[in-house]
Amino acid sequence: MAYFAELDNNNIVLRVLSVSNQDCPDPAPANEQQGIDFLAGLGLGSNWKQTSYNGNFRKNYAGIGYTFDAARDAFIAPQPYASWVLDETTCQWEAPVAYPTDGKMYTWDEDTTSWVEVAA
Repeated sequence: MAYFAELDNNNIVLRVLSVSNQDCPDPAPANEQQGIDFLAGLGLGSNWKQTSYNGNFRKNYAGIGYTFDAARDAFIAPQPYASWVLDETTCQWEAPVAYPTDGKMYTWDEDTTSWVEVAA
């Protein structure tokens, strides 16, 4: 199974569809054009990028609202908070303070730019 993200004119992911191995037989990511041609043949448009469910290429599995960054060849989730920065290696957003490792549950508080323990 191969997965393809449809992009709008701003490279924002609109939807992600799967294409069977029968219709996209070559190994990924070499089969990208096969999948694009298959989806276009169904009348589903032509602005598609292949995405990897396990992140083997294009850094992250595409999701609705993600951006495809052609320069990084990566799908990037929307920035969750203004203070978070993009890790250029993983193309994932990171908090300015590391998540605590004490086994407790926390939520991010943007006002204080800190992790706040969730009451049990």
